[in-house]
Amino acid sequence: MSLSLVETVSRRIITLARHHSSDRLPTERDMSAKFGVSRGVVREAAKRLELQGLLEIRQGSGMKVVDKLHKPLSSAVNMLVPDEKQRLYQLTEVRLALEPENARLAAERAKPSILKKLRGAHERLMNCRDFETQVLADMEFHCLIAEASGNKIGALLMQSLSDLLQSSLSHGYRLVTKDKAVADHYKIFMAIMAHNGNAAADAMRKHLLNARNDLTLKNRKLAPP
Repeated sequence: MSLSLVETVSRRIITLARHHSSDRLPTERDMSAKFGVSRGVVREAAKRLELQGLLEIRQGSGMKVVDKLHKPLSSAVNMLVPDEKQRLYQLTEVRLALEPENARLAAERAKPSILKKLRGAHERLMNCRDFETQVLADMEFHCLIAEASGNKIGALLMQSLSDLLQSSLSHGYRLVTKDKAVADHYKIFMAIMAHNGNAAADAMRKHLLNARNDLTLKNRKLAPP
């Protein structure tokens, strides 16, 4: 199936962004001339990329490359599941389906550079004293495991869930201390360091079940569709 002109220009803008030395892209006029299309087509393509969280368009400042892929998903989830408890419950279900396999693959594929970052995130969580750092370090640990898996789609899914994950962690840490999370993270990290995929997946699954219990979501039933 052939691509529409707007879709084609959207892809060309993304390619241009990848090879551009600055996060500021050429002007709408310049891209129109470069791609041989009208400014209206460039404008529509840019709007589409902005809705996807890849561009930011500001009047008078032009187009800027950004990485906000999670924003469209977060907005959609908030509309589809307006009840916060329901969102947290359903997020936990998704995490249980996704993250144990991320941990398994990370144990098999993680490179030394990403393991170093993972250790740093764990140590920040262990040593932090303020709430915000605590939440961000915990979130970073899980996102780094997804990155360490080597599966770019899995890593993108975790990034797309980052707003929801931050909300879940903030809620959980208001109910319990970080001690249990630190202990769980340590087991996951050591299993990944030992390249033991089954142990890493099992440790991640137990950690997520603990987190669900801490959120008092264990026995919560899903609302009818």
